[in-house]
Amino acid sequence: MSEVLEPRLRDRVIALPGRGGEMAAYEMGPADRPIDLVFSHANGFNARTYRSLLAPLADRWRVLMIDMRGHGRSRLPTETEGRTSWSDLADDLMAALAAEDLTNVILSGHSMGGCASLIAAAGAPERVRGLVLFDPVVMSPDTPQPPPEDMARSPLALGARNRRAVFPSHAAVVEAYRGRGAFKTWPEAALVDYVADGFATRADGEVELTCSGAWEASNFTTADSAGFRAFGASRCPIRVLRAEHGSTCRVDGHIEALTADGRIRIETVPGTSHFLPMERPDLVRETLEAALAG
Repeated sequence: MSEVLEPRLRDRVIALPGRGGEMAAYEMGPADRPIDLVFSHANGFNARTYRSLLAPLADRWRVLMIDMRGHGRSRLPTETEGRTSWSDLADDLMAALAAEDLTNVILSGHSMGGCASLIAAAGAPERVRGLVLFDPVVMSPDTPQPPPEDMARSPLALGARNRRAVFPSHAAVVEAYRGRGAFKTWPEAALVDYVADGFATRADGEVELTCSGAWEASNFTTADSAGFRAFGASRCPIRVLRAEHGSTCRVDGHIEALTADGRIRIETVPGTSHFLPMERPDLVRETLEAALAG
């Protein structure tokens, strides 16, 4: 383990030679106890984005927040040609659990990170005791899906490819993003933390996106129904909080069947958008505390 970057935040690098590189992560909480929670971020973001959200949990629990492939400080291959699913992200997460020999953990994640966590829990049930997912990207098989060529031209994919990649400084990025677009409902601390690892300083002193537009767009265009299938393949308790507006947890028509035996709980949080963790950090922490203490 390397130096402490700031109070409670410890830099980690997890070697994954079988996956082609290294996964970066941050750790918080008591270093003398096993890791309790592994958290995965949304598409285009990074582990540090959720620091202020999860830091209060570190008074009691040991938390590991990962940078997924193509994001933040991780150094894993990002080949988009021929990519058709998020199996690479779930496989990376399972490899990290194995590399750290983690067992009895809670997996949690937001959006794409929630879906990857769900698939990983189904693939490595011996390591996971519970799931807590925040507006995960989960699509039932009957969710209408346009053909791949139309997906590639979707507003999300086009927006990712056209996103401005270079700014004069981190401060300039924060100023450009504050109160605008996807960041409209974000608290300042989450925005500053996202920008810190979302942009890397170049040799010329300017800063550049660490998640390329091409990779972000690839994630927008390769989501499939694997997450939905993982509900049935998993064995642990699952708690899902989904957004009231614009949710990516598209399981309407299946909720009764999914929740029938009580193992899976799905709740829609009033007044929230897809950025539920930034809008309701109190509820997110409460839900995680309940799962960790259970």
